[in-house]
Order: sequence, then C-alpha cells, then structure tokens
Amino acid sequence: MTTGSHSRPGRSTVGRRGFLRIGGGVAALAALPPALTACSDSSGGSGKLRIVGVADQQKPIEELVALYRKSHTDEFSTSFAPTDQVQTVVRTQLSGGNAPDVHVLYPGSGSAMSMVELAKAGLLADLSEQAWTKEVPASFHPAYRHKDKTYLYSAGSSVIGAIHNKKVFAEAGVEPPRTWSQLLDVCAKLKAKGVIPIALGAQTPWVTQLITYALVPNAVYAKNPDFDAEMAAGRAHFRGSGWADAMGKYQELQRRGFFNDNPNGTTYEQQTSMVASGKAAMAVQVSAVLANFRQASRSPDDLGMFPFPGGEDAANLWIPAGIVVGLGVCARSKKAAGAKAFIEFLGKQENVNRWAQSVAAIPFKRDASTRIDPALNDFLPVIDDNRAVPFMDQSWPNAEVQPAHFASVQNLLAGKTDVDGALGQMDKAYGKKS
Repeated sequence: MTTGSHSRPGRSTVGRRGFLRIGGGVAALAALPPALTACSDSSGGSGKLRIVGVADQQKPIEELVALYRKSHTDEFSTSFAPTDQVQTVVRTQLSGGNAPDVHVLYPGSGSAMSMVELAKAGLLADLSEQAWTKEVPASFHPAYRHKDKTYLYSAGSSVIGAIHNKKVFAEAGVEPPRTWSQLLDVCAKLKAKGVIPIALGAQTPWVTQLITYALVPNAVYAKNPDFDAEMAAGRAHFRGSGWADAMGKYQELQRRGFFNDNPNGTTYEQQTSMVASGKAAMAVQVSAVLANFRQASRSPDDLGMFPFPGGEDAANLWIPAGIVVGLGVCARSKKAAGAKAFIEFLGKQENVNRWAQSVAAIPFKRDASTRIDPALNDFLPVIDDNRAVPFMDQSWPNAEVQPAHFASVQNLLAGKTDVDGALGQMDKAYGKKS
C-alpha cells in the first residue's frame, strides 16, 4: 500500500481526488475448496476461464461475470476463500505454473500477494495497454503500477473505521464518539448495558491489524508525514515512535474489558455476527466488508460506520484509507487474452461504479452516475481536508512485516509480549530483504 511517488519521498496525504487505496502449504491446500486447489487451464483444466478471489470479492465478481457473459461466450469458474488461505495457495500456484487465470491481487507492496512482489517475480501480465489504466490518478500509481507498467485492477478506495449497530447505540443512549476520550466513555456505557463494546475477531490474522491502522494516522502521520521515508532511511523505527502510542491504546481497550472474551479465539465471521445481531456494538473494520455485515443482519439499515477516533482533537482527526483489493492476470495463463478482455470490461466506468458500490468503496474514477455509499459520508470531510493516509503496509519494503504485525498483536492480546516487544518484532521483520 504505497503513496506519494515511486521514490517514496514520504507518506503524503490525499484528498477525494487523490484518494489512495481508498489487506504449511500442504495443510492450507487441504483446507481449501477443490476448485481453488485444481489446476488452471494453463495446466490442462476444463477450458473455463478460472478466477480465484477472496471472500469479500465474491459479490462484485459474480455480478460482473454474469453481466459479461450476456455479451460474451466465455465460460468461467469462480472460487473464493479466506484471505490467509488464498495468500498461501495462490502464491504457490503462481510459482508452480498452475495458477488461476485471474486472481486476487493486493495493491502496492507489503504482502506475498501484493502487486509489487508478484510483478518483480515476473508473475503478472501487463495491463498497461487498456484504456482504463490511463485514467488512474498519478497519486494512485504506486498502488497499481510497478516500473511504469500497470498490473493491478482495483475499483477504488476504502476506509477503516467502526462499523456499528445504530440500534444498539441508541438503546444505550450513546452516539458515535469523535475523540479518544469520548470513545472510552461510550465503551464504558455500552459495557454497563451488558453489550460488548468492540467485537474483535483476532483469530483471523488480517483482522488483528485494523485497530492499529485506525489509530496510527493520528499517532504517527499527523505529527510526522515523513515517517515512511525516515523508516526507509533507517532514521526511524516502529519502537520509539507513535506506533507505541497506537499499540498502547489497543492494549488499553483490552485492559478496560472493551473487547469480547478471548479475541484470539474469535473469528472474523463471529465478529461480524456479534455486531449484526446486536450482541456487540461495533467492530473496527474496512468499509469493503460492510456488505458482509449488512448481509448478516436482519435489519441492514441498523448498521452504520464512523471514523474511529485516535486523538483528542475532533476537528483534526486523521484516518486510514487505501485502494481496495483487486485482481491481476497470471502471466503464464494460456487464456490470457480472455482474462485481459474481462479485466478491460471491468475498467468501464459503469462497472467500476458497480464494483465500488458493492464493497462500499470510492471509485478511482467518477462520473455523474457514481453513487457513494451513505455510510461513508462522515469520512468524506476528513478526506477532503487531506487527513487520510494509505494503509500502513503499502509502503513496507517486504512481505515479512505484515505477518509480524499480525503475530505481534496476537501475542500482545495473549499477554505474551508488551508494546515494546511487539514493535521490536516488527522492526526485525522490516529489516529483512525482500
């Protein structure tokens, strides 16, 4: 998840028009659906164009595949699995030459399935000749491009904030907080009403990072926009920086009993259910999964979203925002022409709008027909005031830091480390070569 320029002079903020990105092989294979572990057409498969995505891509992909087939004869096979399984299996398949034709791809760098990591390995097809790539704003280029070639298709940007049950808030007599102190007060009142204030599904690794990401913009980048450049130059580290304040606040929420019991034994799906059912009041999440929360609720209109406050100045709140997870085309696919044609179809304005609306994102290009999900209304003034920063991992130099972050948060929640130890674990990972 990158920002600024190709040379990364520092983490820049972005407004609505420059809104960036707004995350045991054998055992993992055994756990996946058969369609995910099967060979692609490049290895003599069924002849169908095979797409593998993560769970939150299922709705837009299936909708757009159905629309595409109305005017094309191509046949498709689609599979979807949790992020962690896909990251392991598809990355292995890409190296082995039996990957799906079109697959999930993460913007920028920072994970094993990120655009930069796969492009450097020569595993992605170049999409640069497609018309939609010319409309990607320059400030987005590090998320979509590597060495001036476009490899990622993504519909636009999402934000991290608190998905909340408005009915639960109203019954407890509280409103969305705008400062950290107000957040603590709201959580205390919710807890006193017998409601879990914040549902946390830390058994699902990618969920562990979201509270940190929600707090770091205020703790780090509001004070030092050049923090990424200083990290890259070795002049700054996670330890001894504003990251310690963010991690300390994360730990404070747990210490005050504002999470559900045993977060490390709670999954993302259970987190979703707790908020949707009203057992919990809120969950810190990315807006891309808002549709999943709504789907799990008997009353989808009861669910809203607000910026998660990390500081005491409500008028100077900073938030995380970034390009949503997208798709890439396997460089070795024997159906590359068909795969690219499908991606080009996705790049049409009406289809960018469809995908973005499906995952509560802001399209990377907009026209008069574009509609922004009302749940994002409270985020737009912050974005317009240039107080949004890309998701932290997009600027990390390798695919080791993100899993170290996952593990350090789980260890912190389990009482196996302290804040300094957790950040030391991340610093060690940051220093590894890509």
